[in-house]
Amino acid sequence: MQFIEYKGVFYRLLHPRPTILLITQCPNGKVNVMPASWNMPISEEPPTIGVAVYRETYTYQCLNYHPEATINVPNIDSVDLVYKLGSVSGKDVDKVREFRLELVPSDVVKVPTWKDAIAVYETRVMNRLDAGESTLFVFEVLKVKVRSGIADEWGFDFGKVNIPLHGAGRVFHKVEARKLFARR
Repeated sequence: MQFIEYKGVFYRLLHPRPTILLITQCPNGKVNVMPASWNMPISEEPPTIGVAVYRETYTYQCLNYHPEATINVPNIDSVDLVYKLGSVSGKDVDKVREFRLELVPSDVVKVPTWKDAIAVYETRVMNRLDAGESTLFVFEVLKVKVRSGIADEWGFDFGKVNIPLHGAGRVFHKVEARKLFARR
């Protein structure tokens, strides 16, 4: 097999990626919701998740104002909502009101949880790393919750539930519903 130079946007070969909804507390009591597919687990001890946030976003301002967040995993059925939430800025639109998001109190952090999430991580900012135009926020995971009956020790049971994997723009993918175990 021969390699050729890839002429597309460099990161698209690392997609599709799981998309989460990052909920933050903002000035004046406002709550903001930002879809983010540039996210990853970083460490098991302490448990941490990284999310890259463009420094010109309202979410960036909110995280600097209040260093807690909830990381909400949406169901694939919410893909239209996820796309719409990422198409407007919280600076201009109250996304919670505009998209009729129902929020519920979190157990550990002051930032609320999205009621329709299939899994939620309650977190606080532990560290940050500026890289280019973005900041990688390292969130310490304080509590993890998942809806009953949809996950096992290996993660989600994709025969019962699915998550949106962001490709590019309006393109999303879903996971095939079977597990493949590598041979030892």
